[in-house]
Amino acid sequence: MVPIIEINSDKSSIMEAVKIMKEGGVIAYPTETFYGLGAHIQNAKALEKIYAIKGRDFDKPISIIIGSREDLATFARDITPAAEALMDRFWPGGITLLFNASQDVPEKLTAKTGKIGIRLSSNPVATLLAQNLSGAITATSANRSGQDECVSIEKVMDSIGGKLDAVIDGGKTPGGAGSTIVDTTVDPPVVVREGIIPLSVIEE
Repeated sequence: MVPIIEINSDKSSIMEAVKIMKEGGVIAYPTETFYGLGAHIQNAKALEKIYAIKGRDFDKPISIIIGSREDLATFARDITPAAEALMDRFWPGGITLLFNASQDVPEKLTAKTGKIGIRLSSNPVATLLAQNLSGAITATSANRSGQDECVSIEKVMDSIGGKLDAVIDGGKTPGGAGSTIVDTTVDPPVVVREGIIPLSVIEE
């Protein structure tokens, strides 16, 4: 039986989830869009487990959520003025920015592209997890590749529950669309995927 972690007022439940990930476990947790799969980004076996859970090829990168904007410099290089402007406008929130990855980012996350997708979440659970896990947590959606994303723990359990080490019950997430992805390694930045933040708003 997969443990269901209920969120409590003293945040001890968050630390329980952090402990699981520090030991190499993979959890599902709520974000501002869907449930995500969380693991310690420096644990190679945990990253391999995420790919196995999703049935995903290693040539597809995995983005991360950071605990604060100050953590960005740990994981990204060449942060441009355009990227700063997008962060000022949309972080925390549903926009993932592609940066040139720092040496601290494992190749398994970048799929050897040299780029890493990073966002600062507006969901307090996601943020707390990242803050207590060396500043970052994996942020791929908690579902099998090709299947619909999950907005509740019931959906997560139906899809991949038996393969997880724990699930944080954050209630129903907003769903709708995933995060908008913008590549800031090119000038001007390019919208790679339109998501929760419309292209027209990004272009402004």
